[in-house]
Amino acid sequence: MTIRVRFAPSPTGLLHIGNARTALINWLFVRSHQLKGQKAHFLLRQDDTDIERSKEEYAEAIKQDLAWLGITHDAFMKQSDRFARYDEMKQKLIDEGRLYPCYETPEELDFKRKRQMSRGEPPLYDRAALKLTETEKATFEKEGRRPHWRFKLLPEEIKWQDLIRGENQFHGAHLSDPVLVRADGAYLYTLTSVVDDIDTEITHILRGEDHVTNTAVQVQLFEALGRKADTIHFSHTTLLKDVDGSPLSKRLGSLSLRNLREQGIEPMAINCLLARLGTSQPIELHHNLDELAQGFDLATFSRTPPRFDMHDLETLNRKIYQVYPYEALIPKLKDLGAPDITETIWNHVRGNLKTLEELSQWQQVFFGEINPTVEDKDYLQTALKLLPPTPWSTETWSDWTAAIKAETGRKGRDLFMPLRQALTGFDHGPEMKELLPLLGYGLAVKRLSI
Repeated sequence: MTIRVRFAPSPTGLLHIGNARTALINWLFVRSHQLKGQKAHFLLRQDDTDIERSKEEYAEAIKQDLAWLGITHDAFMKQSDRFARYDEMKQKLIDEGRLYPCYETPEELDFKRKRQMSRGEPPLYDRAALKLTETEKATFEKEGRRPHWRFKLLPEEIKWQDLIRGENQFHGAHLSDPVLVRADGAYLYTLTSVVDDIDTEITHILRGEDHVTNTAVQVQLFEALGRKADTIHFSHTTLLKDVDGSPLSKRLGSLSLRNLREQGIEPMAINCLLARLGTSQPIELHHNLDELAQGFDLATFSRTPPRFDMHDLETLNRKIYQVYPYEALIPKLKDLGAPDITETIWNHVRGNLKTLEELSQWQQVFFGEINPTVEDKDYLQTALKLLPPTPWSTETWSDWTAAIKAETGRKGRDLFMPLRQALTGFDHGPEMKELLPLLGYGLAVKRLSI
C-alpha cells in the first residue's frame, strides 16, 4: 500500500507558522516512511473554491514558501478545476436523500440559534426544511430565496481511532446537519475535501485539532460517498499557543513565512522548531529535513498545546550561523548591506547574530559611522591617552584595560562598558579582545576622541 497524505491550504492569505507546521508534519510523515523503504506520496492541494477571496498571488506565495522550507510535493491539484466532480457528488447525495434544500435566511437561522441558547438547548439545526412541502418550497423560490443544502446526519455513533488523540466518539444526533453548498452555489470545504480525498486515495489525514468536529461529520460523508471511513487514518495535532498561553491566531499575520524570511530567519530554524513543538523530543538543530524525518514519530506528539516562542526560533538561528560557511554568505553580503564583511569578521560576530540582517550593523561598526551614547567623555580621554601602540594582538585589550584600571580605579562593568559602547555602539557582542585588533588603531582613536 502507498501512504498518501495531502496538505490543502486556501490561497486567501499568506502561509503562516500554524499551517506551515501542518505542511511540515505531513511532509515528514511521508518522508519518514520513504526512508524506511515504503511507498509514500505527498499531495499539495489548492483549496480555492472561494472564488472571491482566493488570489493567484497567494497561491504562488504558498508554493514559494513551501519550496523555501524545502517541502516538495509529488502531485498538485486545484479544487477550482473540479466543480463538475462536485456537482456529480452533490447529485448523488440528493438522490440518496442525504442532501436537502433549506430556505431559511441568515437572520432566521440566527434567531433560532439565540432562542435555543436562551432555553439552554444546544444550537442544532432543527431540520425544519425536511418538513417543507413542494408548494412551500415553490413559494420560497418565487420570493427569490435560493436554497442552501445540508447533509443529513444519521443518528448513530461516530468513532475513529486518532493517531494522536486516541479514541474519539461523537453521535450524529448531537451534531448539527452541516451546510455543504451555500445559497450562491459555492461548495464548502466539508464536501470538496472528502470528494478529493476519495478520488486521490488519501490514506492519512493529518491536521489541527480545530477539525475534530469536522472529522466526525466527514466520517459519515465518506461513508455516504462510498469510502469506508475506517480505511482512513485521522490525526489531529494540538494548536500552537503564544508564549503567554493565549491563542497564537491573534498574531499569525506577523508570523507569516514571508515576514519571518524578511526578518532573516533561516528555513531550517523554522523546520527544527515546528517539527518538535508539541512532542516529547528535544528542540535541537538539524542540518536537513531528512535528519528530522528520521526521528519523526506521531507517537511522540502530546495532547498539551505547545507554546510558540520567538526566542526559540532566534536561538536555532544563532546555532545555524555558528556553522554557516563564509562561502555561502558571500553572494548575500551586498544585499544585506554588508559588502565589506570579511571571513575573519564573520567568524567573530556570527555567534551574536539573531538574523543575517544584523550584519549591516557590523558593517557600520567596522567600516562606517556609529552613534554611541557617551556619558563620560573625560573617562574616554583618559582611555585614549593610555591606548597601546601598534601592532595589536588579542592581548592588547587586557593590557589596555589594566592600565586604565590602575589610572582610574574603575573595575568591572564601569571599566569595560563605556569602552565597548564607544568603540562598537553596542553594550554586548563578541569579546573585545577579538574586536579591538579588527577595529584598528585609527578607528579606535577616532571613536575615543569624542
